[in-house]
Amino acid sequence: MITWNQLGLQDASSPLISQITGFHDHAILILTLIMTFVTFATFSLIYNTYKCRNIYEAQEIETIWTLLPAIFLLFLALPSLRLLYLIDEVTTPAITIKTIGHQWYWRYEYSDFLNLEFDSYIIPEDELLPGQHRLLEVDNRVVLPIQTRIRIIITSADVIHSWAIPRIGIKIDAIPGRLNQVGFSTPIPGVLYGQCSEICGANHTFIPIALEIINLPSFNNWILSVTN
Repeated sequence: MITWNQLGLQDASSPLISQITGFHDHAILILTLIMTFVTFATFSLIYNTYKCRNIYEAQEIETIWTLLPAIFLLFLALPSLRLLYLIDEVTTPAITIKTIGHQWYWRYEYSDFLNLEFDSYIIPEDELLPGQHRLLEVDNRVVLPIQTRIRIIITSADVIHSWAIPRIGIKIDAIPGRLNQVGFSTPIPGVLYGQCSEICGANHTFIPIALEIINLPSFNNWILSVTN
């Protein structure tokens, strides 16, 4: 059953998606103002009976309805360009993870640690534990520390995939023979879910993503447990 909460964006878990959500609200407000004005002008022209056969041109109004859309576009373009640069910016990362898309699973390699790599498969529906999410849970989650700059380098071993996690504002294509990268950080611990958002074949819906964000001491303990 659809609720109002499901119609909105997911809760933000990174500074980037917070700004993207703010820009979304900003754009919706401007579009609402434009639609309100256009609707009022349309009904006003339909129902009024004012006529003047001596008016052949109106340069003032033509100037206004040329400049106003340009001003509205500036209010949309400048924040949008700023966000595009922020999304592409990858500052000096503390941890780098290489992500390789396969049919139908992800492979993760922690480049900063020796012998730390694993495959991440979806958990079948009949093996789910109480409280786990269908089509989103995996057997090996990507574990990351909070408040740490992370760089994800992504590619594919077969077809085009797309590594997407809405709550941190990431959607990046995994293309065979090419490396794409994206940076992010999150100040909130928890489990973030995503899915391949590219139609990559028959089992497209069975290639989920799960990030587990924990504090730094717990992350260090996890690193020691999996590398020893």
